[in-house]
Amino acid sequence: MDLFSKLRGMKILLIDDDEWIRDSLTLFFEGEGCHLLAFETAEEAMAELKTQPYDIIITDYKLPGIDGLEFLKRIKEPYPNTMKILISAYGSEEVVSEGIKHGIHDFIEKPFVTKTIEESLTRIIKKREFEAAQEDDR
Repeated sequence: MDLFSKLRGMKILLIDDDEWIRDSLTLFFEGEGCHLLAFETAEEAMAELKTQPYDIIITDYKLPGIDGLEFLKRIKEPYPNTMKILISAYGSEEVVSEGIKHGIHDFIEKPFVTKTIEESLTRIIKKREFEAAQEDDR
């Protein structure tokens, strides 16, 4: 599977209060011809989601204001088909299980490298495609 050819047709939203992560992931995805929009807070991302839906949301757990879990809880119902990844340096079992309850498809522990994001997105997209094929066979 060519991940980036699939991602070029998708909209990706990133929420992280770490400017270095926002800037480096934005440059990385743009370098691959993909659309990624990055925000510092969940509140900014919520406002953006009101203007258009996103295919993939990558959010940090610890954020100023609304944290990543609360954000995921609030968007779970209105955006059930959005693929969601939670990233955190605080990867306790409790955080991960809460994330799963609120619809995350994967969890990435900080620090991470871009390859980790690529692997996560590949797994999620393959699983989504497999599930869609299963639905088509019914």
